Amino acid sequence: MRKNFLFIGLLVLASNAFAQWSPSKDKIRTKWADEVNPANVLPEYPRPAMERAQWSNLNGLWNYAILPLGAAEPDKFDGKILVPFAVESNLSGVEKRLGKENELWYKRTFTVPQAWKGKSVLLHFGAVDWKAEVFVNDVKIGVHKGGYTPFSFDVTPCLTQGEQKLVVKVWDPTNDGYQPRGKQVNKPEGIWYTPVSGIWQTVWLEPVAKKHIVSLVPTADIDAQQLSVTVGVENAASGDIVEVEVKEAGKIVATAKAVVGQQLNIPVRDMKLWSPETPFLYDLEARLYEGGKLHDKVIGYAAMRKISVKPDKNGILRMQLNNEDYFQLGPLDQGWWPDGLYTAPTDEALVYDIQKTKDFGFNMIRKHVKVEPARWYTHCDRLGMLVWQDMPSGGNSPRWQMHQFFDGKEAVRSPESEANFRQEWKEIIDFLKPNPCIIVWVPFNEAWGQFKSVEIAAWTKNYDPSRLVNPASGGNHYLEAGDILDVHHYPNPRITLINTGKVNVLGEFGGIGLVVEGHLWQTDKNWGYVQFKNEKEVTDEYIRFIEQLKETMRRGYSAAVYTQTTDVEGEVNGLMTYDRKVIKLEEDRLRQANLSVKY
Repeated sequence: MRKNFLFIGLLVLASNAFAQWSPSKDKIRTKWADEVNPANVLPEYPRPAMERAQWSNLNGLWNYAILPLGAAEPDKFDGKILVPFAVESNLSGVEKRLGKENELWYKRTFTVPQAWKGKSVLLHFGAVDWKAEVFVNDVKIGVHKGGYTPFSFDVTPCLTQGEQKLVVKVWDPTNDGYQPRGKQVNKPEGIWYTPVSGIWQTVWLEPVAKKHIVSLVPTADIDAQQLSVTVGVENAASGDIVEVEVKEAGKIVATAKAVVGQQLNIPVRDMKLWSPETPFLYDLEARLYEGGKLHDKVIGYAAMRKISVKPDKNGILRMQLNNEDYFQLGPLDQGWWPDGLYTAPTDEALVYDIQKTKDFGFNMIRKHVKVEPARWYTHCDRLGMLVWQDMPSGGNSPRWQMHQFFDGKEAVRSPESEANFRQEWKEIIDFLKPNPCIIVWVPFNEAWGQFKSVEIAAWTKNYDPSRLVNPASGGNHYLEAGDILDVHHYPNPRITLINTGKVNVLGEFGGIGLVVEGHLWQTDKNWGYVQFKNEKEVTDEYIRFIEQLKETMRRGYSAAVYTQTTDVEGEVNGLMTYDRKVIKLEEDRLRQANLSVKY
C-alpha cells in the first residue's frame, strides 16, 4: 500500500510540474523535446570524468523574473522557468529575450539530505551565461564570469535547518559586451543565432569531506608506456597521501601513491591504445588519505593515446595519432538545438549527433566556438571521436576578413576584455584537460577578435603541451605561432596557402545547402554556400568534393572540416536538418566516401 501511495504522489508531482511549464510548439522541435519531464530533467551525473557516489540534482522548475539592471531581489516572480534551459529557449517555457539593460533572477529552495550531515556541501553549476551572482539564505556566496565552464561554491557556512533558499542573478549583454559568446547576437541572421542567457547546464549539490579531491587529470605517454596523473586536493596537509589505481575490466593493472602535490607516474604495460577505431578507456580510482584514514574517493578514466606531428616520406608534416600518420576528417559541429538552443533536450540527444557523425564515417569533430557539457566530451571519449576545441569568439573588436595572409592586422582589445579572454580560455582548458578526445586547441576563428596571436598560441602550448595548437582557424596567420596552418575555402576543397614548417589543414569547406520543407527554423532567408534540390544532388556534390579533398591531401593537407553537422536556424547546409529528423544525404554513399579518405 505504501508503494502505491508513493507512486501516486510521484504522479501528482509530475502532473503539477507539467501544469506550470508549457513550452510553445510553434517552431520545429527534435523528437527528444517531447521526452523532457520537468520533474526529472537531464537526470544523468554531470561530471563523469570525476565521479562520486552521492549527489543531488537541482534541475527542474525554478521561479524567474526579468528586472532592470540593478534592481533588488523581487518579492514577486514572473513565473516558472525550466532549468537548465536558457530563458530564450523553447524548452525553458519562457522564450523571452534578456538584453544588457536587464538581469535574470532565479529562485528555488532545496533541502540537504540527512545522510550528508557532517559533510561540506558544494553547489555546482555546469555553465551560466554570462555573469552569475549566487546567494544562499540571503548570503552572497560568490560571483562567476564566464558562459562556458563549470564553477562551484562551498555553501556549508550558509546552511540552516530545513529548507534552504537559493537565488541566482544573471547578467548577459550578448554582443553588446566584450565577453566570449560564440555565434550569439541580439539580432540573429545568416550565420548568427539567438542569444543564450542564464543557466544552461545542470545545477547540482555534492557532499564532500573537508579534505577532498578537486581534480583528476591523466596524461598519457605511450612512448614511455606511462600514465601521469595529477590529483588536485583541497584543504590537505603536506603529509596526506593520494593513491591512484588503473583498472581494466575491474582488474587493477597498475597503482601508485604520492604525497599531495606530487604527480603520479604510473607504468602501464601491454598498453591498449585509444583511437576512433578502438576507443579503449582504462578506469581510474583516486583516493585521499590522512594518516591511513580515507577522506575521499573518486572514479574516472584515462586513455593511452598520443597526438603529434612528423614529416612523411616526402617531407610533408603530418598529424599522427599514436605515432602513425592519420588523416582527420570531420564536420564543423556547432551544438545548437531548435528547442534548447545551447542545451540538448536529453542525454540521448546529446549522444545522437556524435553517434551519427561516426555512422557517417567521420573520425573527428571541430567543436565550433562553443563548449559543451562535460557529458558530451565523455561520450566522445567512449565512442571514439577526436575533437578540435574552439575558444568561443567574442569582443566588439573589428573582425578582419582577410583570412589567408601572414602577419596581418589584429584586433585591439581593452585590458578588461583581454584579461577576461585569458581567464575564460584557461578555465576551458582546465575543464577539458582530462578528456582524451581533445587533441587540438583553437584559440581564434577567422580573425574574430583575434589578438596577440603569437603570445596566446605560445601560452596555450606551454600550458598544455600534450595537444596541438591551431592558433587561428581561417584567420590571421603568423609563422611562429602554433603547430598548424588552417585555411578556409568554400565551397570546394582547395589549397590556397601552404606553410612547409607546419601541419596544413583545411579548417572549413563545403556548406552544401538543401532546404527541407517542414524542417525549417524560418520560412525564408535560408541559405547555404551552394544550394541543391534533393539528397541525390547533394550527395553527388559531396562526393565530388571528397575526390578533390583526396588530391589536396596528397599535396599537403592533414585534416579537413566539412560545414556542417546540422542546419542551424537560417543555415541549411547541414548533413541533417536542425530538428535531426532528416538526414539530407544518402547515408551509405556519404559513409563510403568518408571512409575512402585515408593515407
